[in-house]
Amino acid sequence: YASNPHARALRSGQSSVVAAFVSNILSQQFALAVQGCAEVLEPQGYQLMVGQTSYSYAKETSMIASLRALRPAAVLFTGVIELEENRQSLRELGIPIMETWAYPRDPIDMLVGFSNYDGGVMAARHLAERGYRRVAFVARQGGRGELRRQGFNAASAELGLQVVAELAVDNAQTIADGRAALTRLLGMGQAFDAVFCANDLLAVGALFEARDRKLAIPRDIAILGFGDTDIANEIEPGLTTIGVDSRKLGARAGELLLQRLNGGTPAARQEVFPLTLNQRASA
Repeated sequence: YASNPHARALRSGQSSVVAAFVSNILSQQFALAVQGCAEVLEPQGYQLMVGQTSYSYAKETSMIASLRALRPAAVLFTGVIELEENRQSLRELGIPIMETWAYPRDPIDMLVGFSNYDGGVMAARHLAERGYRRVAFVARQGGRGELRRQGFNAASAELGLQVVAELAVDNAQTIADGRAALTRLLGMGQAFDAVFCANDLLAVGALFEARDRKLAIPRDIAILGFGDTDIANEIEPGLTTIGVDSRKLGARAGELLLQRLNGGTPAARQEVFPLTLNQRASA
């Protein structure tokens, strides 16, 4: 005889499963955050079950609907839930909900995140300090990408930078997406001396594409990323990028979840992590 933990959860109303939904399962940052969370929860008898939303509202809605049958102990998202019907569905579960990777004014329950708007401001300030004046921007459309764009544009206007090209892409999940993005930016016919890619995969792809086109980095085009993946330090000539300590962020999210799961009340249900700029040769 082997007991079924899911059937036991349905009978008792108690579960050892924490559902973790990541935007992109290939993302190193999201993987580190989930790992950091697991390192806190697993020694206490909880298990993380990971799913991928792929930045899709339809997938997000379907996964949230499935939680009613699964009845997990808690839920973690590498992002924030924007659709009000999904927010309400999560509230009705009556379990701890942890959102991350942003800093909205009205999280569903708990949040450990950072300001994407401030990340855009940081990018513009760095490019201005390095002497660039005609800049371009590329990011996934909507969500966090839009917040980074708003911060970047606002700071650029204040600092005297001219944003001569903007590109919103549907996908920012592979290096090929970054190659395609730079190709489209160059095809717009606007000369720019730096580009802020608000996602490291886009930035790495753009860097590879620029090198293949025999463009000198950063002399011909400076490239600035967002995320601080391991490859940023290994790729030639080194990718300058803005990032957050993803593993530490995930661990802190796990600590707050554990306090709630143990019946406690965290002193603070929202925490903001600092962003850092990691200077390398690309910008």
